Amino acid sequence: MGTWLIVISVFIGVSATVGSLVVLFSDRKENRIEGRLDMLTGANTPMAAKEGLLKAKSVLNQPLNAVPGFFDDFLHRFGDFNSFLQQADTSLTSTQVVAISGGLLALGVIVPPIFKLNVGIGVAVGLALSVLPVAYLWWKRGRRLKALSVQLPDALELLGRALRAGQSLISGFQMVAHEVSDPLGTEFGRVFEEQNLGIPLEESLRNMTVRTPNMDLKFFATAVILQRQTGGDLAEILDKISRLIRERFQIWGQIQALTGEGRLSGVVLLALPVVLFMAVYKLNPDYIAVLWTDPLGKKMLAMAIVFQVIGALMIRKIVNIRV
Repeated sequence: MGTWLIVISVFIGVSATVGSLVVLFSDRKENRIEGRLDMLTGANTPMAAKEGLLKAKSVLNQPLNAVPGFFDDFLHRFGDFNSFLQQADTSLTSTQVVAISGGLLALGVIVPPIFKLNVGIGVAVGLALSVLPVAYLWWKRGRRLKALSVQLPDALELLGRALRAGQSLISGFQMVAHEVSDPLGTEFGRVFEEQNLGIPLEESLRNMTVRTPNMDLKFFATAVILQRQTGGDLAEILDKISRLIRERFQIWGQIQALTGEGRLSGVVLLALPVVLFMAVYKLNPDYIAVLWTDPLGKKMLAMAIVFQVIGALMIRKIVNIRV
């Protein structure tokens, strides 16, 4: 009973500390609204300060409900985590992701003692559970970017045909937004909506490349910006980019076919030790128990895991050829 009181007390204390830090370091929404009203009305804002705020990342460039807190500022020091969340197309904020990971970590640490398991097992389970939200967002981001790459050639051809038919570039963006499904249709629709709100096209295209870090999409945005500055046949440029993307997909398919044997060999080599371990443990548990009962066996097991990870990374490096 005393152990449970200690665990519960520590959990409540940590939760209260985290909550206090979030409240302490987060900005108030009312202050942000007042700042936006002062900016729009010009009250108590010199002209020089107004220009500096417009160039910087001010309240005018952010939604009113975007309240960066302690975790937002902390994660921003290690990278633009908010861009990662936008690329994953999720409504979660960085604070919510940290809170979910922390809750899963606490769940993994508290639940194992209920079943009278080792504390080390609980910590390992908690760490594994805390990584799941970020791993899911990473998987969702990769799937979304892959779907966007597949849709891009058809969208560029559609936009080129719209330009040849006499429509404007902005109308072409609207057509792509209506005809192409998510995610690319949604991104082109955002560019069209930003144009309606008065944002320059160059800035809208840059925002789209930030939300979707795709090399071919960056080629498209650069081509459109250069064409607007220097002139030229944009429809022909779009056709060439689309043809280039299709040829890259064709080369990538050939590489996948040629490296299929190597990838299959890697899967077999990585799965073979695990399958043999499980088979020997099923047939003769005492024979393989030396790996976690003897000090030398523990070292051998740890080294085997390390070499497995190194081998997996090396095989992935060999068969993963960028096109």
